[in-house]
Amino acid sequence: MITNWFKNNAWRHVVAWLCCFFAIFPLYLVVLASFSPQKSLASTSFIPTGFVFENYKMLFTDPTVPFLTWMKNSAIVAASVSLLSVLIGASSAFAFSRLKFRGKRTGLQALLLVQMFPSVLALSAIYVIMERVYVFAPQWGLGTLGGLVLVYLGGSMGVNIWLMKGFVDSIPLELDEAAKVDGASAMQTYWQIFVPLAMPILSVVTLLSFIGLFNEFVMARLFLPETENRTVAVGLQGFIGGQYSQNWGPFAAGSLLASVPIIIVFMSLQRYIIGGLTAGSVKG
Repeated sequence: MITNWFKNNAWRHVVAWLCCFFAIFPLYLVVLASFSPQKSLASTSFIPTGFVFENYKMLFTDPTVPFLTWMKNSAIVAASVSLLSVLIGASSAFAFSRLKFRGKRTGLQALLLVQMFPSVLALSAIYVIMERVYVFAPQWGLGTLGGLVLVYLGGSMGVNIWLMKGFVDSIPLELDEAAKVDGASAMQTYWQIFVPLAMPILSVVTLLSFIGLFNEFVMARLFLPETENRTVAVGLQGFIGGQYSQNWGPFAAGSLLASVPIIIVFMSLQRYIIGGLTAGSVKG
């Protein structure tokens, strides 16, 4: 019996442990590098020989490294875009799913068509547009956090609308009809019926948007040239980007600290996500 167990199940345990090791080892190396006195990642031993907090102290005491400002910028941009995209996307999804108006089918097809093209193709055009915007609206143009919010907001709307529209389509129409019988308007149906039922998908979209935008690098690097306006991903890249600035210790320490807001957001929305996976939209 034991022989059969090893023959049939042992390989599953081996594969599971190998997958766990493959997933945990990069995180282990980053934690090790953040406490290592060595600046180079190649010289960091896989077995810890000592722990120092100099890398963490550098992030908060070095006047040339505005780490807290970078974290604040990332939090402002990610939170603003997440909330705005969910607010606009939820109302748009409700309109496309429940309301009847001219151009509805064309609008949905246009949203789907735009998402088929990589966002990299639009970088040059967006850069020129934001450069022109800076001329008459400096607070929303190139090099500002407001301008980056507009860029992110435009790029995430299509995916969020389609994702939430699929959830709205699964909500029974009988709920809308019952609300109309009671004299509710479309706006009342949206706020009193759709929003409470769609809270799981709204939480998921908020979480995914926040995580993706908090760690986004390409557009933030292109549109935020000033050091004070940089997000945490762009700011930390300066530790390892130059030929003579391979400071992997501070980079690893900053990466671990930058993951704290994401963990907080995930833990805050966890009960909504779990509730969306286990509960239905119609309750008796």
